Amino acid sequence: MSDSKASNAMWGGRFASGPAAVMEAINASIGFDRKLYAQDIRGSIAHSQMLAKTGIISAEDQERIAHGLNTILHEIESGAFAFSTALEDIHMNVEARLAELIGPAAGRLHTARSRNDQVAVDFRLWVKDEFFRVAEALKGLIRTLLARAEEHAATVMPGFTHLQSAQPVTFGHHCMAYVEMFARDLSRVRDAIARMDQSPLGAAALAGTSFPIDRHMTAKALGFREPTRNSLDSVSDRDFALEFLSIAAICATHLSRLAEEIVIWSTPQFGFVRLSDSFSTGSSIMPQKKNPDAAELVRAKTGRVNGHLIGLLTVMKGLPLTYSKDMQEDKEAVFDAAETLDLMIAAMTGMVGDMTIVEAAMKRAAGSGHSTATDLADWLVRTLDMPFREAHHVTGRAVALAEARGVDISRLSTADLQSVHPGITDDLVLSVQNSVKSRKSYGGTAPAEVRRQVKAWKKRIDKA
Repeated sequence: MSDSKASNAMWGGRFASGPAAVMEAINASIGFDRKLYAQDIRGSIAHSQMLAKTGIISAEDQERIAHGLNTILHEIESGAFAFSTALEDIHMNVEARLAELIGPAAGRLHTARSRNDQVAVDFRLWVKDEFFRVAEALKGLIRTLLARAEEHAATVMPGFTHLQSAQPVTFGHHCMAYVEMFARDLSRVRDAIARMDQSPLGAAALAGTSFPIDRHMTAKALGFREPTRNSLDSVSDRDFALEFLSIAAICATHLSRLAEEIVIWSTPQFGFVRLSDSFSTGSSIMPQKKNPDAAELVRAKTGRVNGHLIGLLTVMKGLPLTYSKDMQEDKEAVFDAAETLDLMIAAMTGMVGDMTIVEAAMKRAAGSGHSTATDLADWLVRTLDMPFREAHHVTGRAVALAEARGVDISRLSTADLQSVHPGITDDLVLSVQNSVKSRKSYGGTAPAEVRRQVKAWKKRIDKA
């Protein structure tokens, strides 16, 4: 067997040139890190401006560099740029093209810089930009939920524990629970932006540089609050990527919980909501089916986002300081999680905004399962000054009576209830409307309180 045939047998048809092809394939990141092109060019222009201002390179060279980089930016955005796997990554692809455009001056750009701090600043800029996009998307989702909450502040539905009817609530109140969840996600995004708002540019390979650079200048030019304070940590830190994935995973979990409820609510057995044709599909064999595919896919994609978080945590857990090539695996996880989360939020915003709320079905369900039993116990405590544990016991007997009669507790007559406890009077009304109206405590389900919370959140989200 010839050497070439042996090579093919060993490496497979995909790697016809043997080990060198395998190394190129595993080492190259241009297939995915080309997403960083705008941040890479932005960082390089800021770096060149600083080099010129500090006298490290001439103003003329800086002008040539900036012009060349802007030309490359236009080429990439117009689709005219030829990416090369042999040049490994976005940084080398841009640098090689810059040399073609402006000649030897291109070689001065990398003065006082390493690919280690270059990729660190590029990736930080990308994640920071994505955080801002996620923040705006979350604000849009929250505003959609607020609109539905205001519309349905008095629409009664069952509140559940263990997916069993517990107490009546309003659909508006239920929507406001998700406002709280997504607002916490938004808060985490804001916190993470503040924490990562430092520029690693100038840390060089790992130890800083002997050139008289001005790291505060480049930090300011790139929109960072300040430069990082330790060169070792600067090039090895990926906490910002882990935080992005962590926040994405928590947010995806919230989206998945709402998606699960939409799946349940849209079943004929519940019938609480009807999804529009825009967010559901039919069956290839059963013409009556209308499947909540968008909600199901939101639910499923949560596992994908969670997997990216665990994957990067595993990559980072055993790395000594400072940079290791393992860290090249950070970007695909973050890029995919970002695209996935963006899509999930958009889909959920659309579903919540245009789904039809079936108020009659919600109201029927809200009055089932003895959901106003707690109202009887509260009445006994409030009106008869009964200890709650005794009231709980009396209410349990009333529930047993209702079950024996085959009716809900709200259907028992005053005489029926008096057979359980003679102190009960006609002014006790165990309707779902009375129940939700009475829950006036701060953050409760009373329609007036729901409207108050909606009003307060509208003001907060406008300032967020």
